[in-house]
Amino acid sequence: MSTQMNATLSERGSTDEVENGAVLMPKFGSDGLLTAVTIDAVSSKVLMVAHMNKEALIKTIETNEAWYYSRSRSALWRKGETSGQIQKIREIQVDCDQDALVLIVDVGGDGGCCHTGRSSCFYRRIDGIDDNNRIKLSRI
Repeated sequence: MSTQMNATLSERGSTDEVENGAVLMPKFGSDGLLTAVTIDAVSSKVLMVAHMNKEALIKTIETNEAWYYSRSRSALWRKGETSGQIQKIREIQVDCDQDALVLIVDVGGDGGCCHTGRSSCFYRRIDGIDDNNRIKLSRI
């Protein structure tokens, strides 16, 4: 991925341009966001799922560091700014209709990602149904 200063996002094109073209034409939802799945470049482990608005996407491309948009805080944030767990971008993959991204990253600091202190936000799995018909979770 090449870093460009003052990157601009292209307007949506035809279905053929979006699905087969060589220019990024992201489709942001009605809330102005698109989904970003973040994966550790070394372990291939899914670290987190977050959202990006236009500004976060452009900052990510320009800085080669992951920026996201916090829906709960309604604010732009640079991952790791306070924790030291900066996510350095190795690659950004774009899905077929350009409304979701996969960020492949190297994680700085202690290598963690989750606000709970874990290395990944995905640390539990669904593990059946208990005697009260509730869906159980277990730690991975």
